[in-house]
Amino acid sequence: MPSRFPGMDPFIEIQCWRDFHTTVIGEIRSALLPQLRPHYVAFVEEDVYVARDDGEPIRLTVPDLGISRVSDWPFPVQDEATLMAEPTMVTLPVVEPIEIPYIVIRRRDNDETVAVIEVLSPTNKSLRDGRTEYLAKRNMLLRSRVHLIEIDLLRSGERMPTNEPYPPGDYFAIVSRSQARPSAALYSWALEQRMPRIPIPLADGDPDALLDLQHVFSTTYDRAGYDYALKYDRAVIPELNAAHREWVRQTLHPVE
Repeated sequence: MPSRFPGMDPFIEIQCWRDFHTTVIGEIRSALLPQLRPHYVAFVEEDVYVARDDGEPIRLTVPDLGISRVSDWPFPVQDEATLMAEPTMVTLPVVEPIEIPYIVIRRRDNDETVAVIEVLSPTNKSLRDGRTEYLAKRNMLLRSRVHLIEIDLLRSGERMPTNEPYPPGDYFAIVSRSQARPSAALYSWALEQRMPRIPIPLADGDPDALLDLQHVFSTTYDRAGYDYALKYDRAVIPELNAAHREWVRQTLHPVE
């Protein structure tokens, strides 16, 4: 069943963002693939972050496992007093990895990376999690020949840095063509509006692919069954202004 909203559904952000983020990434790739064949391929890759208590993000690493043979087997027998020693109770920190998928478009003939598509997550927009490291990755891409597309479907969190103020809007997309930097195209739209179509630049000489964000969203919403999974009797977070609250109420409960 289609969404009752003409554009982004504001209830998704607080209720099921993680599921939506993963699903919409796959739908974006599916929508682009017919336009990318036969010269390009698209892969979903992941950045993995963890956050310490002080808010500084670190890259998650997996240690090697080493197994060595003990030469003096069997071990010496310990006396009863040693075996019954009282332990000191401690608490162990539990680190939750934060996995952030994104799309990489590469040339099929030589595997050259042409474009990176990021659907921003709360981690990218929060100083508590992976924003610092994401901005370092972003700066690296902006200094390269790779096109960068950032799609922001979240009303909360810090926006991506620009030298000029953002135009009015609730949602945004930035298309940064490598050959046009530092200039970039910033698309903005309000909660009440349909999501736009945005260009996905490819290699020199090839026409842009076109990403219809509304079609991608509608497909994601329908296939994920959000029409019955979302609880529309709950509050929208972040809180809406009075005009948007009334618009949402009328959208969900139109006057017959």
